[in-house]
Amino acid sequence: MNSAEINVTLYKIGNYCYLIIYLVTLYLQVTYMAKQKYITIPQLAKLLGLSRIEVYRKVRKGQIPAIRIGRNYAISDSDVAHILGEKMSSKNKRQVSLAVKRVVREYSEVLKRLSRE
Repeated sequence: MNSAEINVTLYKIGNYCYLIIYLVTLYLQVTYMAKQKYITIPQLAKLLGLSRIEVYRKVRKGQIPAIRIGRNYAISDSDVAHILGEKMSSKNKRQVSLAVKRVVREYSEVLKRLSRE
């Protein structure tokens, strides 16, 4: 075997290694997804009443957490519940509580007048 044949053989072995790594990664992602429940971006868009494009933008900006699988994205059911407001983190609850207190403090007179009408 000359050096050119050795280089070609090593090149082919390298390509096979990349293919094997890719297939193992894909398999792990699919088995991981099988254990958890996920929805697609079009399904989430329908739930939220937004366009698919808007949801894609939010995913790309990081506003909606998603896992990329090939050319598609998947959003876990726990993230969907958080997005829909079914589950609130303690940090979000504190923020809402502080916002309500501030509104009551700053607009108490207006709220009283509105309640009388």
